Amino acid sequence: MSTGFSITRTTHKGALPTLPFEQIKNDILGAQYVVSLVFVGEKRARTLNTQYRNKTYVPNVLSFPIDKKVGEIFITPTIAAKEAQNFGLSERGYIGYLFIHGLLHLKGLDHGATMDKAEARYMKAYHLT
Repeated sequence: MSTGFSITRTTHKGALPTLPFEQIKNDILGAQYVVSLVFVGEKRARTLNTQYRNKTYVPNVLSFPIDKKVGEIFITPTIAAKEAQNFGLSERGYIGYLFIHGLLHLKGLDHGATMDKAEARYMKAYHLT
């Protein structure tokens, strides 16, 4: 039986945080939406960003809608670790934020006030600091 959520890790650097990823996904997109979360290294992240977005930098998060009810999110943990302090968050909190950010993009939100408010609401709800 599929839960509509999976996590894959293609990078082996450091431990990944324990977060209620599936619960967060269900809260934002609903249980019927299928999300694949992939933790990738910097080389793979840059390749994806170049290939699909024509951007050459290493991203912290990428989200790709596959269809109306399926999407993929790629998080680069090494970038998250480097950036977390800039946002006043722990690595765990920042990875949670990046996941939320990616989910909101899959939901159809763009950067701006509406997305910022939604991110803040979910960060508070899941005690991500």
